[in-house]
Amino acid sequence: MDKRNYEAFYIVPSSLNDGEVQDVANHFKEIVEKNGGEVESAAKWDKRKLAYEINGHRDGNYVLMKFSAPATVPNELNRLMRINDSVIRHRIDKLEN
Repeated sequence: MDKRNYEAFYIVPSSLNDGEVQDVANHFKEIVEKNGGEVESAAKWDKRKLAYEINGHRDGNYVLMKFSAPATVPNELNRLMRINDSVIRHRIDKLEN
């Protein structure tokens, strides 16, 4: 199956410690890999103040994950991020090859 390159950027609550943020990142990494994708990198950025309050959160931990996967994986990842209480906001973009 043809793989494409993607970038997933998501924000988790600042109330989570580094271990909990890593658990969330590992969860999404496993989803990509179980569906035939490969994670190239996943990096936690520093805690940052949000531009505006989102669901009562004023700051959050930012995570950037780059991966290659079949075209069906971003839709599944998007669905799971939307229902995950540990994700404040997310975005998945297709990268140019």
